[in-house]
Amino acid sequence: MTRCAIVGAGAWGTALADLLARNGHDVVLWARETDVAESVNAHHENARFLAGHRLAPSLRATSSVAEAVQGAEFITYAAPSHVLRAVARDTAPAVARDATLAVASKGIERETFALMTDVIEDELPGRPVVAVSGPSFAAEVAARQPTAIVAASSDAAAAERAQLALSSPEFRVYTHDDVAGVELGGALKNVMAVATGMVEGLGLGFNSRAALITRGLAEMTRLGTALGAQPATFAGLAGIGDLVLTCTGALSRNRAVGVEIGKGLTLAQVLAGKETVAEGVLNTQSAYALAEREGVEMPIVTAVHRILFDGHPVRAAIADLMSRELRAEQD
Repeated sequence: MTRCAIVGAGAWGTALADLLARNGHDVVLWARETDVAESVNAHHENARFLAGHRLAPSLRATSSVAEAVQGAEFITYAAPSHVLRAVARDTAPAVARDATLAVASKGIERETFALMTDVIEDELPGRPVVAVSGPSFAAEVAARQPTAIVAASSDAAAAERAQLALSSPEFRVYTHDDVAGVELGGALKNVMAVATGMVEGLGLGFNSRAALITRGLAEMTRLGTALGAQPATFAGLAGIGDLVLTCTGALSRNRAVGVEIGKGLTLAQVLAGKETVAEGVLNTQSAYALAEREGVEMPIVTAVHRILFDGHPVRAAIADLMSRELRAEQD
């Protein structure tokens, strides 16, 4: 039995906490919202973010982040990307020096372009860090449907510790050493999911969706390799696997945002009143700026950025993509 903490009680953090608890570990889940902690402790359910899924009776929740991480040997950070640094900083005084840190947040920090593992390493130096990513809707993990993901780290032993802690008969974890590729796959696929949703919202068909997903993968790989990632990573679970799931799955928040914009709503109208974050909106800004910095051509990312932030019509953006200069498929 390992003492585990999950920092962040959204749907994904809750699903991972439940998985670890059902694997026999001693797990504490930190929730910023007191009603979430109370719901988990009193009713074994996160009624706010993962309603309808009964959680392991042994899982405990707290609204004190220090209490959650105190004495934990394996800590998983699952806060939204735009608040991860602040949350990690809050945990730092109570995190053990020999703890293994996993990062289940997906994104690129907008101000610094840091990957999520970089953020954790900045705020909690001297500890092994593992990126956890792959095609995994929280509700399906909580329902114990078969799922496969990747645990990536430059420290092979740390990746194996994450693999052993998380693996179950329904949840298969593969280790990897390409941290940048795994993280970039998890972040950039959200942008492509927004784009795919826009295509769907316009009423376009499967041909259009297949073309966008495939060319989106080419863009992801192009930027990833420019940033030092291995091209083959994007052909794996954290690349094409997560991309296909997020672009086609009905549970994808990013795809849902794109669908509404494709139907004619503005970004402000789509986001109004939403409690959960669609990471693809934030990641579009980061990916667009990174592509410009690296001199990498990413026409789909550019189109999504223009639609979300410059008011460019979706149908005109699709026409622009289709009328680009003809070229060979392989760059």
